[in-house]
Formats: sequence, structure tokens, C-alpha cells
Amino acid sequence: MSYNFILDRCFLDIKKLMLHKAAIVTFMFIVLLFSWFAGQMAVDEKEIVFPVMIETSTTCQTTTTANQNQLIVFTPSKYVAQLLTQNLCDDKVVAKQYGSVIGYWGYRTVDSLEFVGKGIADLILAKNNIMEAFRAETTYNYQPVVGFSDYTAFFISSKEKPLITKQYFLDKKIGLLDYPTSRSGHILPKQTFKQLGLNIAQLKITYASSHNELRELLANGQVDLIASFWRENDSKRFSKNYITPISSNVAGTRWYLKMQHNNTDLLCAVQSHLLSMSKEQSFRYYQDVEPYWQCNNYPVTFIGEL
Repeated sequence: MSYNFILDRCFLDIKKLMLHKAAIVTFMFIVLLFSWFAGQMAVDEKEIVFPVMIETSTTCQTTTTANQNQLIVFTPSKYVAQLLTQNLCDDKVVAKQYGSVIGYWGYRTVDSLEFVGKGIADLILAKNNIMEAFRAETTYNYQPVVGFSDYTAFFISSKEKPLITKQYFLDKKIGLLDYPTSRSGHILPKQTFKQLGLNIAQLKITYASSHNELRELLANGQVDLIASFWRENDSKRFSKNYITPISSNVAGTRWYLKMQHNNTDLLCAVQSHLLSMSKEQSFRYYQDVEPYWQCNNYPVTFIGEL
């Protein structure tokens, strides 16, 4: 058998093998293509609806729908955002200036930072230290409309009254909030540790994303104490004998309105709705609201905190 004959046979076998593989690949491609066409025929594109997984805003129209101006509201509470948005849409003063109202909500401090830092919201519920940090009152002319009362920050334990001593905190598991703008859950406790000469790295700290999560950590025994404020219903889970004040007269949250114009009609309409809504709140803290503007007589004047 000659060398050329053997070489020809090798090439022939390789060619057959390549053709065989090509046939398999072609067959698989035809099957996939057929499956795709079958799926397109079986499912109408109009029937494919992807549900909204996370809803973070609500919108309503005023009576002047042709008006393109939009009043933007932000609050940490979904319930408040939805209620206030609809109330403002039904307001005659708002309808003279805006065609729609959109209410956003976000449960994290970083959400409010976004709205304050960029001046997105026309009306926002925020802590005054956040507004001061961004100089929002001078940069965007945010003006306080109503404010909630000051409160006290506490160390809260489930088994004993916390002591404010260096030795006490060294062997304790401590729950704090993970955002640095919270006074009761982050700033004040860390200031206390610093005053006691404690290094944060020495402490066993567990960070939570909300005050509710802090309470769950404490109730489940995952931490020995937390830094927060005291709620009325906390007595159902914890003893009021086992709380120690960190600082009193911590400034409460306030509603701020962006006043780029001297729009006192809008300001007084907003203040009226906020005062009415406060009476419907379940927590006593949110019922105790203080108006900052005199709107009963013209001209409207700022009266500040009483």
C-alpha cells in the first residue's frame, strides 16, 4: 500500500468526521430555532407583564392636568407619602401651581441624603442635622414648616440597666445603626465611647439598618444593649427600668419646604395639611407637632420654635 493512498484515506476520514459534526451542529441549531418560533407563536408579547418588585413612589393629578409643574414630596413612610400626596392633589392652592404631585418614600437615611443633597424634593421630612450638613437652607432655601418635639437618646438593655463606664462596655455586644447621621443610634453613642476613652475597634458592635432591626437584635439576644430612643410600645418587650439616657433634647425631625420664591400660599396650605395629618398618627410622638409659621393673618410670618 502506497504512502499516497494512506494519506488520501486519512484526509477522507477527517472530511467525513467534519461533515458529521457539522450535521450535528446544524441539526441542533434547527431545533433551537424551531423552539424559539414555537414559543413566539404560543405567547403573545402583550401578555408578558413583569410585576414591579419594589414600589417607592406614588403619583396623582390635580385638577389642572395641563400644568406640567410637579410637586415632589419625600418622607421615610410609605403611608404618609401616599396620604399626603393625595391630600395635596386635592388642594385648591396646589392645583393653581402644579399639575401633579409625586410622593417618594425611602426607609434609609441614604435615601433622604439623595433628595436633600441634590435639592430634588420640594417638601421633605428630614433631620435638621442632615439639612445643616448639606447647608440645604442656604443652598436650596429649604424652610422648616412644622417640627416634632425633641427626644432623649438611650442605651437600652433587656436584662439590666446599662452603666456609662469604660469597663461596662468592653465585654458587651452593642447594637448601633449603620448610618452616621443618626443621632440616637450612631452619633451620640460613639461620642460617649470616645469620651470614655474607648476605641471603637475594641468594642463588639453589630450594625443594623433601622431602629426596628435594632430592637429585633436585642429581643433575640443577639446583642446585650442598643442605642436608640424609647417608644411607647417598647414597654411590651423591654423594661423601662433598663434604659440609661445618653443625651436629652435631641432635635426631632422637621418638614421642610423649598422656598425659591416667597410662595406663602403654598407654604400655609402645606402646613395646614401637615398639622391635620399629625392628629391621625398612631404614635404620640408624631401627634405632637409644632407649626413654625403664622398663617391666620396676612402677612404670613415665621414664628419659629416656641
